Amino acid sequence: MSRHAFEEQQDVLHRKLMTMGTLVEEAIHKSIKSLVERDAELAEQVIASDPVINELEQEIQSDCFRLIALQQPVGGDLRRLGTMLKLVTDLERMGDHAVSIAKTTRRLMADPYVKPLIDIPMMADHVKAMVRDCLNAYIARNKDAAEEIAARDDIVDKLYSTIFHDLIELMTKNSQAISQGTHLLLVAQYLERIADHVTNICEWIIYMSTGKMTDLNK
Repeated sequence: MSRHAFEEQQDVLHRKLMTMGTLVEEAIHKSIKSLVERDAELAEQVIASDPVINELEQEIQSDCFRLIALQQPVGGDLRRLGTMLKLVTDLERMGDHAVSIAKTTRRLMADPYVKPLIDIPMMADHVKAMVRDCLNAYIARNKDAAEEIAARDDIVDKLYSTIFHDLIELMTKNSQAISQGTHLLLVAQYLERIADHVTNICEWIIYMSTGKMTDLNK
């Protein structure tokens, strides 16, 4: 395979990865919107999009391994392909968490919320911005942006702690709120995990740019 053909194949992979990232972004947005607005149809759209995201993950992984085997890349080329392999794994798991949130919408459709949803949508806004910005940082190969994005995980963790304590207090005072409160706690946990996956991606962006692994989960 010529150098030109190899670069074209990398660009095709890059476009597939961006398509996958966009679908995951949309899934996270729709899952939270479905929860806040109690929109069952929107929740079903998120669940239906999951096989498409999974298929893209498998395609990208297969194409990456094929290119590595045929071209035996080194240096920056190998780092880029290795980063793609890691990114699609984290993106697929983010999509799974979005599906879990959408399934929570299904379970909570029957009863009114025990308290207004304020902190969870706020947490989701931070997480969605992290996802969007980390994809942009990947496109730009911007290690400084990756470090800044990963640092925002502290904000998400603080919001998760607030939600956790508020819901535990609510469930302690009102036993009828235990079932719904438990589901909402899980939603907050799914969002927190999505932010952790963003941090993982940021580490790989830095590796792709510099060749050095950095632990941003401190």
